[in-house]
Amino acid sequence: MLAKSESQVHAVEPQTVRVMLTGGFSRRYTDGVREFEIQARTVRGVISAMDRLYPGLGEHLEEETSLAVNGVIHEVVYTQIIPADAEVFFIPRIEGG
Repeated sequence: MLAKSESQVHAVEPQTVRVMLTGGFSRRYTDGVREFEIQARTVRGVISAMDRLYPGLGEHLEEETSLAVNGVIHEVVYTQIIPADAEVFFIPRIEGG
């Protein structure tokens, strides 16, 4: 059996991530709860963890929000690694017309 290097172990271990929702979004989907601490490693992991807390929420997060990690807005790439102790903020998308 081969031992894993520290970088390989860190690549798969979940870590604590702080998740924040807007007031309006939280009133609609999480009974007003705006802040969460979850265990996740990737964007997909964050969405999945939120969906486990509030079944059906993951679909709304995917379809209705953009994502900011530590204050920087990102394209939603589900495999994107979330840094340790990051703050993830789901922002309602603004639709143009």
